[in-house]
Amino acid sequence: RKMQDLSLHILDIAENSIAAGAGKIQIKIIEDIKKNLVTIEIADNGRGMDPETLKMASDPLFTTKAKQKKFGLGIPLLAQAAKECNGDISIVSEEGRGTAITARFEYDHIDKKPLGDIASTLSILIASNPSIDFVFEHSRGTRQYSISTLEIREDLEDIPINNPEVIKFIKESISKWLNDSKSIMLE
Repeated sequence: RKMQDLSLHILDIAENSIAAGAGKIQIKIIEDIKKNLVTIEIADNGRGMDPETLKMASDPLFTTKAKQKKFGLGIPLLAQAAKECNGDISIVSEEGRGTAITARFEYDHIDKKPLGDIASTLSILIASNPSIDFVFEHSRGTRQYSISTLEIREDLEDIPINNPEVIKFIKESISKWLNDSKSIMLE
């Protein structure tokens, strides 16, 4: 799977969180044009990593996945994408409490990958994992947006969150925000 945009990196890291038994995953994107910085934070309440696993997490030859998978490229590829545009990555993890990965990118760097289809990425994660609470926060300049599946689930009562109409609403809401905030930034 080629990582052509940042949404695919987000998908990959979120899938790691799911595999680690997370019940809640928070995805935050901060676009700070004044600081020339894009920050992506993905935090979960999964199993977390012991100190030895945490040290190895950035090694592409290390994986905690099944024996048939010999490489763990998700974190190393995200780290490479950040470094290619004067950024960095940090990982904080504690066994039994979860993991938080933060990647920073120079906003206007020529090699920074586009955000990609964030709305599709999030709607796929939510539709495929209806029991996990997802929180998505995005800020661009002074404007902010957030959506929480826990809050949506409470409003839905008996309707499942992965109902096609609900997923369509979530995807359209995120897409509208991203398109509206992008056009305001260009003005």
